[in-house]
Amino acid sequence: MIINRAKEVIRIEADAVLALQERIGEPFQCAVDLLLNCSGRVIVCGMGKSGIIGQKIASTLTSTGTAAFFLHPAEGVHGDLGAVLEDDIVICISNSGYTEEMLRLLPLFKRKAVPIIAMTGKVDSPLAQRSDIVLDIHVEEEACPFDVVPTASTTATLAMGDALALSLFQARGLTVEDFALLHPAGNIGRKLLLKVDDVMRTGNDIARVDKEAPLSKAILEITSKRLGATCVFSKGNLCGIITDGDLRRLMEKKHDIHDLLAKDVMSADPITVHEGILAAKALRVMEEYSINQLIVLNEHGELAGMVHIHDLLKSGLA
Repeated sequence: MIINRAKEVIRIEADAVLALQERIGEPFQCAVDLLLNCSGRVIVCGMGKSGIIGQKIASTLTSTGTAAFFLHPAEGVHGDLGAVLEDDIVICISNSGYTEEMLRLLPLFKRKAVPIIAMTGKVDSPLAQRSDIVLDIHVEEEACPFDVVPTASTTATLAMGDALALSLFQARGLTVEDFALLHPAGNIGRKLLLKVDDVMRTGNDIARVDKEAPLSKAILEITSKRLGATCVFSKGNLCGIITDGDLRRLMEKKHDIHDLLAKDVMSADPITVHEGILAAKALRVMEEYSINQLIVLNEHGELAGMVHIHDLLKSGLA
């Protein structure tokens, strides 16, 4: 019975969100246009569960390029209304449209000539009648068995808020790089901002030998530079790579390796990437080819650096 009830909750809430598609029309377009041209901030208001959803909507707007903050209606009438300026826009959330604390704020918003966007389930409510734009978020039923606990209605409200935020994000022409700049810390920032240039080894930290060099010299280079590999050059041009894995496989087949040269062991045409590539993409290349080292080339196809998988993992990409 518990499993069936849980599935019913999910179905009801999913239906509530899907029903919103039919209501995305002219009012929604007007709301996006109004917010897009806002020279101030977007203030989101809501009481109780609607307030919690409002805080999330304000956070999503801010993180996608629309300056927004949450104003608690009860605090608004006790001094916080001073944070609302004439160039701002207010989004008022109330499923019933009769929330007393919200209605007390409306005349004050009007006095400041601040446009009001209502998100409500009652399009004939006082909140809707006193707002400039009304977004209909009504639901056929709550997931609560008594049809009273805000469940499907809060889910629908959250979805409508996401639709607004992401429509604005696209309308502003923002890119994934712009999004990354709004999230410089954490996993999102690392994946979208960190480039291979930021973690690769360069200069004398890169092991390198000539292809005619004895294999013993290549082993010393690999050991001293602690990259697990050395680049191999021919007349100043990169022509191959020798990894510690190559050496292990060689020693399994041949016990005497002292007479070998670097060119006898190297892997020609090594896997490479270019400067400027995202570190996350470099990590995917390593995973795709099951390699631990990656050579980085500059715009002229010359050696610019080398990165070890441990360098990428230490940067927090994993």
